[in-house]
Amino acid sequence: MLIRTIKPAFEDNRGKITDLLQHTPVDSITLITCLKGAIRGNHYHKESIQYSYVISGKIRAYTQFPNEEVETKILNQGDLLESPPNERHALHAIEDSFLIIITKGPRGGKGYEDDTFRISPLHLEYKSK
Repeated sequence: MLIRTIKPAFEDNRGKITDLLQHTPVDSITLITCLKGAIRGNHYHKESIQYSYVISGKIRAYTQFPNEEVETKILNQGDLLESPPNERHALHAIEDSFLIIITKGPRGGKGYEDDTFRISPLHLEYKSK
């Protein structure tokens, strides 16, 4: 599981400038709200790389590569989770949360489901966490 805490690149009396990604082409940017207790994801992508940036709130991230153990970590405001191809991922809102999802590969608009492969939540063992 690759998580980066994103720090502002510039700050002055007007506010902050924070670069979420640099020199990375993207195909879609999506805003997502997650109410407390909501579970998003339960899928993987064969081609796409997905970046999940927490604008506000707190999320428990679950990830798993085939034939490996499930990893789980807490994402806080300012954290960016990178989900590479074939990594199963799911997000469980610990509190009301607001995220930006940035994707390189087929993901947006009418092609939203073209590279999305659903999995059973049991694979991510929610109930044991």
